[in-house]
Amino acid sequence: MTARASAGVYAKLTLMALFWGGTFIGGRIASPEMSAVTAGLWRYGLAIVALLAIAHVLEGGLAQPTPAQWIGVVLLGATGVFVFNLCFMYALTRVPASRASLIMALNPAITVLAAALFLREHLTRNKVLGVALALIGVAVVLGHGNPLHLLDGGIGIGEIVMFGCPLSWAANTLIARRMLPAMSPIASTTWSAITGTVMLAAVAAFTGPIVPEGASWHAWAAIVFLAIFGTAIALVLFYDGVRRIGAARTSVFINLVPVFAVALGVLLLGEALEASMLVGGVLVVGGIFLLNRPESQRGPASHAA
Repeated sequence: MTARASAGVYAKLTLMALFWGGTFIGGRIASPEMSAVTAGLWRYGLAIVALLAIAHVLEGGLAQPTPAQWIGVVLLGATGVFVFNLCFMYALTRVPASRASLIMALNPAITVLAAALFLREHLTRNKVLGVALALIGVAVVLGHGNPLHLLDGGIGIGEIVMFGCPLSWAANTLIARRMLPAMSPIASTTWSAITGTVMLAAVAAFTGPIVPEGASWHAWAAIVFLAIFGTAIALVLFYDGVRRIGAARTSVFINLVPVFAVALGVLLLGEALEASMLVGGVLVVGGIFLLNRPESQRGPASHAA
């Protein structure tokens, strides 16, 4: 790959991280005006349209799951769409976008621990150190500089619910790895979006209204951003990066997601930038970096994150 081509890929992956960081801002804007179920339903309902178009352009259509794959697709929809979005949208009614993004940044660490526990994947020294740094960083953020404050009830319901996001996404990742290795990422993402949206629609039908009354254009614009840019386009950019430069190098750009989220929260929403967030954010990003280091940089006995 030429230097110009590499620069183009890196620019696209930086844009991907910006879009994913922006989802916390979009969720923060939409969540006060829509219930978590309604916001998630509209987000993924619109995203499905974009994903179907992307599947048609890039893969010639949407591949049908086999009977065995349907189980995995439904589980992906339940964890990565249904549970994730309920936790995400509800938490953002109570937690600033910047703090929420740093909690969500635990995703790689939780995934590594879950893979070691359930899939018996080897934990290297760098993985253990990365997990430890990420956990300490989030504890510093939530404790406003003193992790011991968490023992005094210094964590609210919003933060607790937000922890459901990295937990559900880690489960989603392991399910996809174990049950759907032969299905393309775009196909598995689209089908999980469809099954998860059906679940959201079923709940919305009983809790209603499906169309929120009095929602402002700001809230609807946030939902469109979450669906098109934060879901469909960002995923395409991510998968394109994996295809061009590999999964390990692509995953490094995930480090930028909490950075962009914190910066956008301060610039667009006027959220306070605490010193503890800076310190904790550096620890979290450092931990993610260690988790995503390519195997070649760790020595022959290590495994890629």
